[in-house]
Amino acid sequence: MVKMGLQLYSIKEEIEKDFLGTVEKVADMGYDGVQFAGFYETPAAQVKELLQRKHITSAGAHVPFDQLQGANLDRTFSYQQAIGNDLLICPYYPKEELQTKDDFIRLAESLNEIGQKCRENGFLFAYHNHDFEFKKFNGKTGFEMLFDYTREEYVKLELDCYWAVYAGFDPRKIMDKYENRVISLHIKDIKVENNQKVSTEIGAGELDITGIIDKAVSHNVQWFIVEQEHFERDMLESTMWNARTLRSLIGM
Repeated sequence: MVKMGLQLYSIKEEIEKDFLGTVEKVADMGYDGVQFAGFYETPAAQVKELLQRKHITSAGAHVPFDQLQGANLDRTFSYQQAIGNDLLICPYYPKEELQTKDDFIRLAESLNEIGQKCRENGFLFAYHNHDFEFKKFNGKTGFEMLFDYTREEYVKLELDCYWAVYAGFDPRKIMDKYENRVISLHIKDIKVENNQKVSTEIGAGELDITGIIDKAVSHNVQWFIVEQEHFERDMLESTMWNARTLRSLIGM
């Protein structure tokens, strides 16, 4: 069953002011779940209570790479289990440290190790792309190397459609190639403003969102995650607009 969530980083300014209150507002907009990007020292019991009371679920959590290492990973497991989240996502790895083929291979080895530990503890683990992973090395992209050098059962893919298109790649073709690994999509529209590509509200840009949705549904992708980074009006208004538009496009 397709579910619609919001990456809370989209509205980080509101989240930073009132974490639980803003999550409650998001739930009232009709989202099925929220994808976390930090918890702002909120006790796990309070997060779990809110999710249960508002009848929304966790659409995963973006966890910084350093929190996926050693003892930090054990603490991450404990907190995420307490709130009922079973999907951990590496949201970013510094592009300054991904300059060669060997850099990507080393990262893939680390992701594989993290993914194995996640699996052993009842979690799914995924990597979220930006644009710089699509840099080519002798005809093969860093993105391809990350998934060539990791095991399918350990490392899944949260495909950011905006960044794939930004880099000149078709998200639909990526889903066809990695169909069994794509568990979540980040959907934010793209437009050109002042000769720069920027994100915009769903339906207000150039992304073939209907085609992406159709392809994702055919591959049984579970989560459609709204994300937006550039706003021309109040971000909560845009968040509501995105919910209504995406729900209409999905046919929910």
